[in-house]
Amino acid sequence: MQQSVKSLLRTLESYRGRDKVIRTVCYGSQLVGGVLTRNTRTDISSHRLGKSLLLFSAQLSHCRTVLRLFDDLSMMAYSHSYGTGAGEDDRGLRWISVLTNVADQLYYPCEHIAWAADAELIKVKSDKWWLFSTVLWGASLLLGILRSLRVLILMKKEGGGSSCSQLYRQMRMEVLSVLSSTADLSNAIHWMPPGFLWAGRFPDWLVGLMGTISSLVGLIQMNAGSCNQAESL
Repeated sequence: MQQSVKSLLRTLESYRGRDKVIRTVCYGSQLVGGVLTRNTRTDISSHRLGKSLLLFSAQLSHCRTVLRLFDDLSMMAYSHSYGTGAGEDDRGLRWISVLTNVADQLYYPCEHIAWAADAELIKVKSDKWWLFSTVLWGASLLLGILRSLRVLILMKKEGGGSSCSQLYRQMRMEVLSVLSSTADLSNAIHWMPPGFLWAGRFPDWLVGLMGTISSLVGLIQMNAGSCNQAESL
């Protein structure tokens, strides 16, 4: 128990770790709130709790949007360090990664403009900018899925160069990445304009479920990454 608390505190001390915890609580609240408000047999107090949880989830989502106002430079630094992926052995991975970085880099200013428009800081309509940011997010997720699948294919071909345990660990992380990105992509499609696939058809609890799955996978991956770093020291 004490070790779990220490691990949580270490996670909350970093910006990325805190964001992942907030994201998990955000979608978890939407999941529970959506279930409570959806069930017509629940009593009035449970229904009110569900509404409160949905409002709480919306506030946490807004909090994350505001915090992302400061992510542009770190994303730019990462994109610059990767460049055109000259150090990448596989050409397919190289260009998938470059396109992913482009989509991620463009995502932030689009979301910032949409946020500023909603906050009435600038005189533009936010709808199209939210759409642009959602499309870019979805493109990034789709590219991430393709990249993970490509990595899995290469691992199967070149499996002899790594130990079985290391190869299994790497493959498991890529499978988790596919699961996480697929869950997020399903929500991204839901937030597209009506008429596009299942856009607008997800109830609150299903959006919360997909987001919770993705968020928990992110926490697992972050914890696994920390353990790997500790083992290498």
